[in-house]
Amino acid sequence: MSPPDSTDVRPLYAKVRGELVERIRSGVWKPGQLIPSEFEIAAEFGVSQGTARKAISALAAERLVMRQQGRGTFVVEHTPAHVLFRFFNMFDADGELITPDSVDASATVARANASEAAALRLDAGADVVRIARVRTRRGSPFIRESIALPHQLFPDLAQTPKLPNTLYDLFQKSYGILLVRTEDRLSAAAADPDTAAALGLAAGAPLLRIERLAFGLDARPIEWRVSLCHLRAAYYLARS
Repeated sequence: MSPPDSTDVRPLYAKVRGELVERIRSGVWKPGQLIPSEFEIAAEFGVSQGTARKAISALAAERLVMRQQGRGTFVVEHTPAHVLFRFFNMFDADGELITPDSVDASATVARANASEAAALRLDAGADVVRIARVRTRRGSPFIRESIALPHQLFPDLAQTPKLPNTLYDLFQKSYGILLVRTEDRLSAAAADPDTAAALGLAAGAPLLRIERLAFGLDARPIEWRVSLCHLRAAYYLARS
């Protein structure tokens, strides 16, 4: 591998980081794979070990890799447990992370509506995969979710016989798409008749509405999700 492009005005560590990110994005480095050491990366790119260390530290700060004491640095792997810990922010009143299940999940392909196209930055006429499901807590429904994904990135997802409870590990392992960050917008909502029926509530019951955009390695929005939540002695925790 030749040294980073000298016409690139970014700091040297950022150039190396960009090359390493591309290896994760392209699948050269697989989920859970041990990556080369700082010394090996420094030698490959013709940079100092300090520069290589800074590039790897940037990946770790972005949660693209994970350091394990005595073992080395590994590409982050989205497992169901990891996804829930990192991306699910609902807790019981006693502070325990809620572990939800999914029921009545369905996936269809349709032309993106105006809201979906705007959120996902899709061209006019593009298709999306729409996922609808109810999430349960100890067997009781408490979230109704609607999810839109670019069909181009997930061409056969709607044919999946049974969608898993956590989707982000499926995205990484089956489609090579690593979600690295999310933006959640929280607001109050009243249960519409369909949501009330799905959650066993009276129409008009107060709900927490969470509108999420999830982004991939290239900062492109990959998922637009709207979750209507009946908290029932639970709370949403914002973490930084």
